Amino acid sequence: MNKETFTATLKRVGLSKKDFAELASISYNTVNNWNDDTKPIPSWIDSWLTLYIENSECKKLKALLKETVCGKE
Repeated sequence: MNKETFTATLKRVGLSKKDFAELASISYNTVNNWNDDTKPIPSWIDSWLTLYIENSECKKLKALLKETVCGKE
């Protein structure tokens, strides 16, 4: 994953670099210093973001199903 894709993905899911750093338990400075040349984005970031997106979508679906089946509480 390159910096442009990383930034676009964060924007798409509504996360700032600071939010991401907190969720992933890493330093904001580390995230902010990633670039495509001297400090590449680690390979695990792509799968982490994929799982984060899938989890967010599942939570939304679960809430919708609960509301539909159980009615609003």
